[in-house]
Amino acid sequence: MASNDELACIYSALILADDDVQITDDKINTILNAAGVSVEPFWPTLFAKAVQGMNIRDLVSNVGSGGGGAAAPAAADAGGAPAAEEKKEEKKEESSEEEDDDMGFGLFD
Repeated sequence: MASNDELACIYSALILADDDVQITDDKINTILNAAGVSVEPFWPTLFAKAVQGMNIRDLVSNVGSGGGGAAAPAAADAGGAPAAEEKKEEKKEESSEEEDDDMGFGLFD
């Protein structure tokens, strides 16, 4: 679990990203000082370097999207039609697995 110092820097970075302000160690320190929070001096620098060149808004908005989505467009570019056939086959397999699980009785029968 993250320490209080880490959380303070994370929240500061999110505040800066929300205001479309570049995230630097000085700006993180400014927010922390305004909030009356003291952290180890290396944390703001560490977070500023970690998020340098990243779009924090995109990271936050795509948290639940998963990492498997990038493979499908690459496969479609390579062959197009075979990728579509694979998807259809996967859907058929999934539905047959669900049918196999149903043994003809329910929870309350």
